[in-house]
Amino acid sequence: MELFAGMLAFLLWLQVQAVHGQSVQMDSSKSGFVGTQVELRCIFVNSNPPVKISQVTWQKLSNGTKQNVATANPTLGVSILSPFKERVGFKQAAALQRHQMEDTTIVFSNLQLSDEAAYICEYTTFPAGNRENMVNLTVFARPMTRMTLTSPTIVARGKKRNMTVATCTSANGKPPSTIKWSTLLKGEATLQETRNPNGTVTVRSSYVVVPSRETHKQKLTCIVTYRGERITDSVVLNVQYEPEVKIEGFDGNWYLNRQNVQLTCRADANPPVTIYQWKLLNGSLPSNVEIKNNTLFFKGPVTYDLAGTYVCVAINGIGTRTGVVDVNITDMNAASYAASNLPINPTPRGNGIPPEQHNAGAAIGGAVGGVILVIVAAILLFVFLRRRQRTFKGDYSTKKHVFGNGYSKAGAMPAHPPIPKNLQYPDDSDDEKKPTQISNTGGFEASDRNFDTESEDLKRPYFTVDEGESRDYGERTLAFQYDPEPEIADDMISQTDGSVISKKEWYV
Repeated sequence: MELFAGMLAFLLWLQVQAVHGQSVQMDSSKSGFVGTQVELRCIFVNSNPPVKISQVTWQKLSNGTKQNVATANPTLGVSILSPFKERVGFKQAAALQRHQMEDTTIVFSNLQLSDEAAYICEYTTFPAGNRENMVNLTVFARPMTRMTLTSPTIVARGKKRNMTVATCTSANGKPPSTIKWSTLLKGEATLQETRNPNGTVTVRSSYVVVPSRETHKQKLTCIVTYRGERITDSVVLNVQYEPEVKIEGFDGNWYLNRQNVQLTCRADANPPVTIYQWKLLNGSLPSNVEIKNNTLFFKGPVTYDLAGTYVCVAINGIGTRTGVVDVNITDMNAASYAASNLPINPTPRGNGIPPEQHNAGAAIGGAVGGVILVIVAAILLFVFLRRRQRTFKGDYSTKKHVFGNGYSKAGAMPAHPPIPKNLQYPDDSDDEKKPTQISNTGGFEASDRNFDTESEDLKRPYFTVDEGESRDYGERTLAFQYDPEPEIADDMISQTDGSVISKKEWYV
């Protein structure tokens, strides 16, 4: 029993040694592009002492199903099976004929997408048995890239709308490509991917813009990136549009007798303008105008007849547009006005005044205006000085007031209405004409009450008093004046505030 167990262990050891002494070496993965050639390496490492190779078989493993591709047998030779017979062969076919079976590498030519799969290389040996290994084959498809214009010519209509102007396509690629655009045009890009039955992908991107004059001759570049490789293609847009018209030649300084003036109609158009037409609004073109293509030449000196609104009509195969300019005629060159420091104020056209007479009249008018201005200034100065001379500059405390409290400022409005100059009294007795004492309800008795000097002055009724003497109100006699017509002495002068001053004070 112990002897049987020892023999079994020895046989197992021999088998383990045989297994570790033989192997099949292959690449884990291989790749290639459609239409190219690729090698699938298979090398058998034999043991020492070597085992006998009975046969080598290549198989394609796809979706869990094995399909024989080629076999090599030391006795039967080499065999390639359909459908690989035309495109697959052993790299060392001559060595195999000499029974050298250690290198059984196969070569695929004209690689196809259907060749993508896992391939098994299997060695049949004696007495060790079968040894095998596997490689994954990936087949890439380089896409076909192209860029096309939607139309050879793109027409920009009056109504603005979005339009696809170019399309970039990366067709039948595996793996799929990415597409980007490079351009100065403002637009939007669309993207569409389509998976084909053979496993490839077609990527298509379109560029959408609003066609206009600005988009004409703009460059569009499509950038296709495939497995790190950049493929570019470019186009230049050809956009047709109506004329863009402007009139050149009028510089705002067309003055009388100027020579060699002209108007030119400039039109930016695609296709170019074929017809130019000139018109003058509310009239016909002047008789001295010569038309050559897109230019109006005015013969002879400038006259007022050239003034008006000129219209240029430009026509091409897409449409018709117009340009307008208003021409006005001045009397004098703008440079002459600037030199004389006079404002440029063109005379309305058609007044018939020659430039020389106009200049002389302007000079005379300016001189007369200057004299009048000096006279007016002298009169105002005289009036101002005269009014200042008539203004009192003395001490108010020395003035004699007919009405008021003695402290009114010169020129101020009186606090009470002035007493009429002529007072009419009825024929009363002498007693009635005596000064009446003011009652307690509305006045005061001068002999019984003393007031503060300032408050008394403010409340004092209309009367005349000499303030140059003592300020003692207790001893002062208040004498009312009832003269019907107060007379002013010859050496006194009346003021606007009701007071009077002496002529000596007036002329101080």
